[in-house]
Amino acid sequence: MADVLMQIDGQPASAADLGCFVLSNYGAFTSMQVEDGAVRGLDLHLARLEAEAVELFGVAVPEALLRERMRQALDGRAGRFSLRVNLFSDAISLRAPDAAVQPRVLTTLSPPAAPLTTPLRLQTQVYAREVPHLKHAATFGLTLARRLAVQGGFDDALFVDGGGRISEGSIWNIGFVQGDTVVWPEAPMLAGTGQGLLQRGMEGLGLSSATRLVGLTGLADFDAAFICNSATPACAVAAIDGHAFPPAEAVIARLIDAWRSNPRQKI
Repeated sequence: MADVLMQIDGQPASAADLGCFVLSNYGAFTSMQVEDGAVRGLDLHLARLEAEAVELFGVAVPEALLRERMRQALDGRAGRFSLRVNLFSDAISLRAPDAAVQPRVLTTLSPPAAPLTTPLRLQTQVYAREVPHLKHAATFGLTLARRLAVQGGFDDALFVDGGGRISEGSIWNIGFVQGDTVVWPEAPMLAGTGQGLLQRGMEGLGLSSATRLVGLTGLADFDAAFICNSATPACAVAAIDGHAFPPAEAVIARLIDAWRSNPRQKI
């Protein structure tokens, strides 16, 4: 296959159809890793797309249609792929923002994303995404944040508010480990599919999950920190600004086992 295959509503994406998508960032998406036509947490991705469609467009895309579009993108291919599903509409614009319309579906099939494995050094930045509970297409701020972090000698950016309260990272959630408990920050943020899979799998491995305020002044209270998203089950955090965390290979292994305990769901 070509490196990237794009379809809109089940047909090869034309330049005309892509024009609306390129010229407007009003929309939302989800990204997933597919293996032999199945996805861990597919139900989480479908629920996300339904919520995004209702909130942004006023009309959901039927689940059966979403699954059909995903299958059309895969076209029976076996193996591992990344699949991104975008929702957008040429009926909604700055000049005509009030339409209620079922969004169009753009699928992008590409080679699988490699999970992060090298512990990350994170730079905190005072920043919050617009409507943070949605995985929307307005990613300018995220790209800039990552760019500034890398230019500053870090691997990525971790977002905090003006009081040092931690929320999320550029394209991932962050968790903190305290004994056998994983603590997720309590803040406006996106509930990630990777985070959801870890929460589902933890109980069977003797791990518990809690959500509470996490501030920069309390980092020393934790044994480890990690990031997760749909491509990376868990990757250790080496440091946040000047605070270093000890090696966490055993913790990361337990978290990856929790993630893998979730069965793949057929599209």
